[in-house]
Amino acid sequence: MTIYQTLANIGSKLIGPEKLFKYGFNLSPMYRRSTGRIQSVSEGLSEITIKIPHSYKNKNYVGSIFGGSMFSAVDPIPMIQLMTILENKYIVWDKSAEIRFKAPAREDLYAHFVITAEEIQDIKSRLESSGELELIKKTVLTNHAKDKVYCEVSKTIYLATKAHFKEKQAKRGR
Repeated sequence: MTIYQTLANIGSKLIGPEKLFKYGFNLSPMYRRSTGRIQSVSEGLSEITIKIPHSYKNKNYVGSIFGGSMFSAVDPIPMIQLMTILENKYIVWDKSAEIRFKAPAREDLYAHFVITAEEIQDIKSRLESSGELELIKKTVLTNHAKDKVYCEVSKTIYLATKAHFKEKQAKRGR
């Protein structure tokens, strides 16, 4: 168990998973470097909103938000969101990502991450029947009014039951 997992277990019991998610990310040195900030986390973590402010900390050579800041602010959210909602009962790994820039961002950006109860139930059902699956989560970065898309990020997330993953690892000799 990593230091982050240990702190998450303790913190969830003390302040709840929603506050822990928000303040844990916002205080984490690695997430702070992205310049993204968690703005809101719904009960049960089904909805999360982040903001990437346009500032001197993330401007590139041409004055727009550096693409690395956009990606790194979005990158960890879907995987950790799923791990937390699924209560670490399954294996959850980032497998791949794709980023598509639509326009130079010279204003604050926002991203909204949603995982519905129906989606969670579907994931659990599929995992129980097949043992593993790959889930694609798409996120758009928009302005505050949500009338302009600046960037789209697609994340492929691998999920498996712990028994299936252990059996798969054993077959590979690991």
